[in-house]
This record gives sequence, structure tokens and C-alpha cells, in this order.
Amino acid sequence: MEGMTPMGRMGKPEEIASAVLRLCSDEASFVTGHPLVIDGGATIA
Repeated sequence: MEGMTPMGRMGKPEEIASAVLRLCSDEASFVTGHPLVIDGGATIA
């Protein structure tokens, strides 16, 4: 599965956690209804 992503590796738990924490923070207070795709670029590939 790692070879299927342009990044060439699986995401680290810390990377996923950072995205989740950002969405839960005041910095994302204006973000509404937008999916955050965290897949190492596999969606575009």
C-alpha cells in the first residue's frame, strides 16, 4: 500500500493528529463543511 501513494509511505499518527488538532482549534473557526483528505496524495495519483 505504501507504494501506491506519491509520498511513498504511510502517514504517521502524529501527522493525522496534527490535522485533527488544527480543525479543533480556533484557527479553523471559519472552516465549515469541507472534507480534509489526508492520504499522501493518493487521491490525485
